[in-house]
Amino acid sequence: MEREELAGWLRLTLTPGIGNGAARKLLAAFGLPPDVFVQSLAALQQLVTDAQAQALLRAPAELAAQIDQTLEWLQGTEAQGATRRILTLVDPGYPASLLEMADPPLMLYLLGAPALNLTQLENSIAMVGSRNPTPQGTLNARAFARAFGEAGIPVVSGLALGVDGAAHEGALDASDDPGRPATVAVVGTGLDRVYPARHRELAHRIAARGLIVSEFPLGTPPLNQNFPKRNRIIAGLARGTLVVEAALQSGSLITARLATEQGRRCSPFPARSTRRSRAAAMP
Repeated sequence: MEREELAGWLRLTLTPGIGNGAARKLLAAFGLPPDVFVQSLAALQQLVTDAQAQALLRAPAELAAQIDQTLEWLQGTEAQGATRRILTLVDPGYPASLLEMADPPLMLYLLGAPALNLTQLENSIAMVGSRNPTPQGTLNARAFARAFGEAGIPVVSGLALGVDGAAHEGALDASDDPGRPATVAVVGTGLDRVYPARHRELAHRIAARGLIVSEFPLGTPPLNQNFPKRNRIIAGLARGTLVVEAALQSGSLITARLATEQGRRCSPFPARSTRRSRAAAMP
């Protein structure tokens, strides 16, 4: 990606008050990001609020540093041959399933095996659940993921502790096909950091045989509000969502709800009467 192209997308992403919805409206009206920033205030005000229009006319203070940091990251190298990439909303490799969402990410940062891409996830399954599962829940998650992997179904999860980690591990246990992702981790931080830190080795294994994905700019720390936001990408990439031992008020059940809102059929697993619940959104 050339500097000018990257600068346009980063500026649109970083402009205060411009969310994915407003950005898509601007792109639909004017074209690519550089075309947005040459518009007059009056033209911008036809599509967004006055405050948003004013913000679009000023480059964010952190833009230049973010461009340099991102270009340096793209040109860097990873162990085991993993590559660093960025997809924008208009790239041919951008997943069609995400374009169907109400607020698809403008940019996706990818780290992983060079031969793999997100268009290979048409028949994938998302697996999410408790960060503090029972021992049986951990075994179940790993066994399900391994079974999916053996059936040639990639597993999408969030790299969190507990069920997410077990799902990634199970998928990696099963898959030995270099032509498809074993597993995909959608994270809530920038790709220049691993969270939680204890999953650093797991992240390296995923990058070697699958993909790690984020919509957040480099340097983004693990902020609480970003994890529910990334759940819509987990649900959007996969054809179905399996939830293992999720608390009644949890991000995992948010993922299941998002899956149903995106057209996935939801059916419950039988569950004991406990404070944990299990449900599936299956194709």
